[in-house]
Order: sequence, then C-alpha cells, then structure tokens
Amino acid sequence: MNPDAVLAAAAAAWARVGGTLTPADRTALGEELARRRRAPGPAEHRAATERAAALLATGLPGEFGAGGRSVALPVADSGTVAGFTADDLAVLLLDGSPMAGPVLTAVRERLLAAPSVPQSELASAGRGLILLSAEGGAWVPRFQLAPDGTVRPVVRTVNHLLDAELDPWGAADWWLSPHAWFGAPPAGLLGTPAEVQLPDLARLLTEEF
Repeated sequence: MNPDAVLAAAAAAWARVGGTLTPADRTALGEELARRRRAPGPAEHRAATERAAALLATGLPGEFGAGGRSVALPVADSGTVAGFTADDLAVLLLDGSPMAGPVLTAVRERLLAAPSVPQSELASAGRGLILLSAEGGAWVPRFQLAPDGTVRPVVRTVNHLLDAELDPWGAADWWLSPHAWFGAPPAGLLGTPAEVQLPDLARLLTEEF
C-alpha cells in the first residue's frame, strides 16, 4: 500500500479519522509528520512517511489492518485521494488549520503569500488580531498593523465583527479578497478615508436576516 496515499486518505477523511486517534496516537503521528516536513533528503522523507503510515495502520485497523474499529478510507495507488495529499495531513494535524484539500489549499497559499510577520516578532500581538497557523508558527497578516507597528483600531473592530478568533482564515479571506462594492480588497482601504466604511461592510456580512 502506498504510504503517501494512506496519509492522503487520512487527510481526506480527517473529520472522522482525527476523532478515532488516541492522544498518544496523535502525538506520535504528529512527530513523524514533523520529521517528514523537515527531512533533509528523500530517504529521510520517505522513512518518515512510512512510519506515519504505519502508525495510522495501528491506530485505525478497520481499513488499514485487521479487526478493531472500522474507518473506511478510499486508499488509492496514487499519492492523492479525493484531491488530498500527504502534505494536507500535516496542515490539518500540525498546523491545526482546516485549509487543506483541492479547494482550500489554494486559498491558504494565497493568504499566506500576503505580507505578514511572525507572531513571535511582535512585542504584544494582543487580542483581536488574525493569526494564521502554518509551518514555522503563527503569522500575523501585515495589513492589520499601522506603519509604526501598532494595531489599527478599525482592524480590531472589524475582526471582532467577523469573529476572527474562531475563523481566522475566513476573516483573512474577507480582508484580502476584492470586494464588489469597492473593486479592491478591504485591506486596501486601510489608511484611507474609506476605512470608516469597513465596520458597516463587515456588519452586512454578519447580519442575520
């Protein structure tokens, strides 16, 4: 069985698979996925992939082995399952991010490509900022900060309206995607007279009808 496909299948069914793993299983799997990420060469990368797949075979015997709990996973011969790859499993488990798979990976990459700073470099990120978890730690999209490094007050207001602490990726996508009313991303209005309209624009998105 292709170990890359085993990891990809686990990613594709993570909503079910993640809940079947014991804390010890999750820790061990996370350690192997971390080794896979930082492997210095193909041999080390392959070895970590095989060990991670073996851990899933032990933790989820229904599909991967014999007996025990049944978790049906459509494992293919290729390294991709339902558009998910082995790398997506690391995103889901190590980063704790839902932005994986054939659709959301492109969105995640676009958002992470925007200028940002590591959370560790901020004296005090404080509450109310969007933090995007990815390889290397948590990243703070730079648009939230004024040129002097302080947090823009309107950003805190809008992030609260968007419930950014619970859905940081959705909030980041709102800020960084072109808006039909302005023909530009809301983040592009920061520092301009039009930024006063941003809270009302966010309220329109969150209003219950």
